[in-house]
Amino acid sequence: MKPNLPQIKNMSIREQSLDTLREAILSGELKPGQALTEMDLSRQLGVSRAPIREALRILNSEGLVETIPYHGTTVRRLTRADIEELYGMRILLENYAMERALQLGQPDEFAHLRAIVNAMVRAGDRGDFRAVNALDRDFHDALMEMSRHSLMAAMWQMVAMKVRQVMALVNRRNSDLTQIARHHLPLLDAMEARDQARAGEYLRAHIASAGDLIAEDWLETE
Repeated sequence: MKPNLPQIKNMSIREQSLDTLREAILSGELKPGQALTEMDLSRQLGVSRAPIREALRILNSEGLVETIPYHGTTVRRLTRADIEELYGMRILLENYAMERALQLGQPDEFAHLRAIVNAMVRAGDRGDFRAVNALDRDFHDALMEMSRHSLMAAMWQMVAMKVRQVMALVNRRNSDLTQIARHHLPLLDAMEARDQARAGEYLRAHIASAGDLIAEDWLETE
């Protein structure tokens, strides 16, 4: 089944091609191991092959695709080691961010987290994968912002792109979108109660739930 990529019609074709392909990879629309050809992508996006070629070059430098001479370009597969490193770092960063958020967070910030989760539950109920995925990302970004730790925020940006890709792929494999959203509720309840031990337990379990994925399992049969 071909990915549903929007056609590009405005100016700045090179940047829009890059942004569109990057978004498709990070959202899980283009999956690890999926072949990418200039001809197919240029036809789907409605652009010439030149901006596609440049976009693939940049994505290769970002580590999102890999090009093997005489074999073509594919979305980069993530190994078990990649997943373990990524989720190990994510647990360290988000657990510390959560601890600081419990100390420094203001009522309006917790209300913002609650609004995100409520919106995520509604999106899950109506089967809106894109909205669930975006709100899932917003929740964890907001948690990081509540930490008020600029250095950690910078470190988070270094891993956030890969985290987003994995989160999207995990969510795509889970057919119960409502369950994805509701998994955030006990974590948020514990945070609002300022129960650090319970919140830390829920956060680590929430993050680690996808840590056992390996790249070979991510290609879905549709």
